[in-house]
This record gives sequence, structure tokens and C-alpha cells, in this order.
Amino acid sequence: MPERPTVPVTVIVLTKNEAANIDACLDAVRDWATAIFVVDSGSTDDTRERARRAGAEVVVHPFETHSAQWQWALDHLPIPTEWVLALDADQRVTPELREAVAAALAGPEAGRYDGFFVNRRQVFRGRWIRYGGYYPKYLLKLFRRSAVTLDARELVDHHFHVRGTTTRLRGDLVEDNRNEAAIGAWVDKHNRYARLQAIQELRERREGGSRGRFFGSPDERVNWLKARWRRLPLFVRPCLYFIYRYVIRLGFLDGREGFVFHVLQAFWYRLLVDINISELAGEAGSDRDPVAEEGRREAQVRA
Repeated sequence: MPERPTVPVTVIVLTKNEAANIDACLDAVRDWATAIFVVDSGSTDDTRERARRAGAEVVVHPFETHSAQWQWALDHLPIPTEWVLALDADQRVTPELREAVAAALAGPEAGRYDGFFVNRRQVFRGRWIRYGGYYPKYLLKLFRRSAVTLDARELVDHHFHVRGTTTRLRGDLVEDNRNEAAIGAWVDKHNRYARLQAIQELRERREGGSRGRFFGSPDERVNWLKARWRRLPLFVRPCLYFIYRYVIRLGFLDGREGFVFHVLQAFWYRLLVDINISELAGEAGSDRDPVAEEGRREAQVRA
């Protein structure tokens, strides 16, 4: 029997209690990736068993932050290829993106670039969120292992950065978190994230964050916009952002589920971040450092 064709890329997925998502994620890469690693941070469901059945090598490592977990994975896993495709468990590679990855790594692009941005297709409660500035949305997910860095200061999301040049690939990466089919799960997660986001923003205000470039890469443009976001007045900016997303960027065309998504993600979550910033900043008059104390408290909760 002939060996199945492989693409010279290692897929890495971070998990914790992702039984509802991991099958679709790994099924989309299991037949062509050179190697697949799942880094699990203590699942109590059958995530690890499902990953092993899909052919992944499962490694358990305690979670601190997404950036720290990814850095550990890149530093300690026995990655056999030069190229890494970094996925979240709720993300699925489409056939078109798979073909684009294979073509890029087999062609001259593999020597010309150090990273590739892919287009995320966000799905919320079964609805593709196509408007509100959410599509196209490019994320750096495929990169040369020797060229990538992460910012350890990021507490909520994580962003990969490469020192060399980048380009975009055709095809979508579908993000559909089935753990959040019940709206309470989405709200609970973002309630936790809002506190961390507030801590991170206060640190960036104090220490200085990346200013980025408007005409740079997608990530550089986001950093440029975030630097201006930090200058806007608290409690006003969530209102402005919702109007921008829902009206100016036509978010109302996403229908009923789109309305729920844009209200929660563009207004409610941003408002919650501002409330937490106000609370933490109000404690800054004392001798203690509320930001540092909150960071230590979150680390103890996650331990």
C-alpha cells in the first residue's frame, strides 16, 4: 500500500476539555500533516483519548497563559519539521486552505517567507459572522519554527510574530467553538477574560505596548489600532465600537445571531473590560500594585 502524501508541517493544538471540538479539528489535518501534537492542560473529559485515536501525540503541561503554553510547546516538543501550523481546538482547516498550505511549502514561497497569514471564518452559534469587520480576518498561524516569537505579556489572546517577511494564503480557517453553543459558557469565559484584558491594558499603559503600523502586516495594523483604542475615554469607547461594527461595518446583515454576537463581543465585553480597568485603577492610590496582585491571583487560580 503506498504511503499517504504528507506536507512538511507539524500541527500543534492546545486543549482543555475540548471533546466537543477536537475531532473536527484533527480530522481536517490527520491525513496530510507530518506530525500532530496536542498539548493538554488537564482535561477532565475524553479530549486526550479522542486526540490519540486521531493519531496525535498527546503531551500534558499545566496552563499559565496562552502565550506561555505556546512558548513551552515550541521549546519542548520534538517537532520534526521546519514549519508549524498552530491551531486552537475549535479551528478547522478547510480543503482549500489545506491545498494552499501544501502548495506554499512545496514551492518557492517556503524559501521566501517566514510566516503565512490565514483567513479566519468565525462561526457563532451556527452562524458565519461575515460582517462587522470580522471577515476577512487574518491570523498568523503557519510559520517557520526558527523565526517565531511570542509576547509573554499577553494574558488573554496570543499572537505569533516572525522576524522575516510574511504573506497571505487563500482558503479559510473555520473557527466554531461548540463548547459555546450554550450562551452561558460564552458569557462565563469572557467574564474571566475581561478581568485579564483589563490587567493587560493597564500594564500596556504603564509599560508601553507595541504601537504597530497602519500599513504593516495584519497584526501590526491591529497593534496600531489598539494603541489608539487605549487613548479613548472609558465607557465611551464600547458604544463607539459597537456603532462602528454594527452600523458602519454592516454587522446588522449578520441576522439574529449576528446581533447577539456583536452586542456581546463589541459592546458587553468591552464595557466589562472598562469596568474592570476602572476598578483596578481606583485601587492604584494605595501603596500596593493592584495589577501585579491581580496577576498573581489569576496565576494561583489557574495553578
